[in-house]
Amino acid sequence: MNRYIPNQHGAWAMLMLPFLLGMSVAGATLLHLPLFLCWLSMYLFSFPVLQWIKTGKKDRYLKPSLVYGLILIPLTIIVVLSEPELIGYGVLLLLTFAIPAYYAKSKNERALLNDIVAILLFCSFIYPVVYVSAGHEADWTKTTLLFVMSGLYFIGTALYVKTIIREKKNPRYYRLSIAYHVLLIPFAAWLSLPLAIPFTILLARAIVLPKRKLKVKQTGIAELVFAVMLYVFVLIVYL
Repeated sequence: MNRYIPNQHGAWAMLMLPFLLGMSVAGATLLHLPLFLCWLSMYLFSFPVLQWIKTGKKDRYLKPSLVYGLILIPLTIIVVLSEPELIGYGVLLLLTFAIPAYYAKSKNERALLNDIVAILLFCSFIYPVVYVSAGHEADWTKTTLLFVMSGLYFIGTALYVKTIIREKKNPRYYRLSIAYHVLLIPFAAWLSLPLAIPFTILLARAIVLPKRKLKVKQTGIAELVFAVMLYVFVLIVYL
């Protein structure tokens, strides 16, 4: 099953949070179900494709690529027929996919720049979610602020996770992670004072947890909890 299921536990939070934020602030519609399933299928499809590019093992990753591709096609058709303007967003995703493909080919997919690109792609999903709810009448200022907030949050998470796994013996990375989280607090307070609370908790996480020798799976599951915490605070502020 490791050919079919991505082993990045924290990525599920990036998959879900922008979708939930967009749907919560703009309202839910029936089209959100095929839209999310399409988004999920894209993510699952990209996993074996990138592994194929990285390893060159066609026999191992061709079948899961085909399975997810066949699931993705009808979902994409449903979404596009319902909202043709989303074709532009799909083209943007396709063009940007060249960046993680390059890093996979270089066997350097853990590079921070690649992480940031992936984060921004995940967070950008809030735009089609909001568009499906409200069309051109949507509050794009609020949407963009939530996009920026979630992007900054996940970039901080990427820095923090590196202090636990790949850069756990690098004190400069640890200091960078803490400094980054410190700077996020005034930004969160500027958005809304109550948002400073979850970002202060995230700062405490960046300080304390790297010293606890957590396993990779434990770290990923913890990030799901922190993402839920942030989501709840956003709901309190914006709803």
